[in-house]
Amino acid sequence: MPTGKSPDVVVIGAGVIGAACAYYAARSGLAVTVIDRGPVAGGTTGAGEGNLLVSDKEPGPELELALLSAALWRELAEVLPREVEFEPKGGLVVANDENRLTALREFAATQSAAGVEAMDVPGASLHELEPHLARGLAGAVHYPQDAQVQPALAAAHLLHASGAGVRLGEEVTGILTGSSGGIRGVRTASGDLHAPYVVNAAGTWGSSVADMAGVPLPVLPRRGFVLVTEPVPRLVRHKVYAADYVADVASGSAGLQTSAVVEGTPAGPILIGASRERVGFDRSLSVDALHRLAAQATSLFPVLAGVRAMRTYAGFRPYLPDHLPAIGPDPRVPGLLHACGHEGAGIGLAPATGLLVTTVLTGGELPMDTHPFAPDRFGDPR
Repeated sequence: MPTGKSPDVVVIGAGVIGAACAYYAARSGLAVTVIDRGPVAGGTTGAGEGNLLVSDKEPGPELELALLSAALWRELAEVLPREVEFEPKGGLVVANDENRLTALREFAATQSAAGVEAMDVPGASLHELEPHLARGLAGAVHYPQDAQVQPALAAAHLLHASGAGVRLGEEVTGILTGSSGGIRGVRTASGDLHAPYVVNAAGTWGSSVADMAGVPLPVLPRRGFVLVTEPVPRLVRHKVYAADYVADVASGSAGLQTSAVVEGTPAGPILIGASRERVGFDRSLSVDALHRLAAQATSLFPVLAGVRAMRTYAGFRPYLPDHLPAIGPDPRVPGLLHACGHEGAGIGLAPATGLLVTTVLTGGELPMDTHPFAPDRFGDPR
């Protein structure tokens, strides 16, 4: 973007959602500036595992968004550097008894009808896919469309590939509007930046950006921990988790919930998630959560009992009450668009989100119905 030229759109947030919005908007010919008070991927993105999942989503708008994104991630993998570590490894959802397996198969059947590839795996065949899985599991469903990326690198390379202007370490302190109430740009400590469109891609802090524009958006933080092991040979081939994880993702409980998600990485460490609890922005280490994750992971993979956990990290998922993100224009403030509230699915849903936001900006034909993601669907609780 030439020096001194005002952008067409300002994206607030340099995580993977903001990067995807910038990527597709810039590719469409718009001049884009991305602003973040911290570094690239300094929030939820940098604390994620890089999940690109369709397996954990029931039929409906989020699954439709995930399927679109899965196709877009495969396109992006062809143009982004190998450093993003795109791995179409597939997911394996396991059940430890016949009742859970029956429920899992029924769930998978509804997903298959909605376009998901889901293959039944009997218990006797599990070790052909995962040799180190615990014995005695009833069976599983294999999801070939599940994949993984290194989230911070994916965001950084998407942002670089966009060619957008990037202003890091610069906090947005206000949203500028005109006499008619429409967007005029943003205010920062270093001055005003004018643009006719602003995209709120601030993740867990999306509600704060909405507040600056004078509209409510009930994004709340949902804390989660990830355990990282020492580097080991490839013990885990897929993204493996117990069927209970799906219920935990869909739960609105504020209390601590844990359900192990275990996966290897190209660099060697094994990542173990996932916990969920609503405790505000409290980053305190939860020994209870870590003990639960370790116990559940070793229950799935007994071999991990002999592998050292080297570190842990925490992050905050941007949670909205109905578990759907806010994507698209806010009718209450012309020129304001939202792209936040994806909870733990933001890495996977980023490309589709960026494409939808760009389609709105350019007046194109939307590839799917976006009404379920309407930013004003919660009304005004105030």
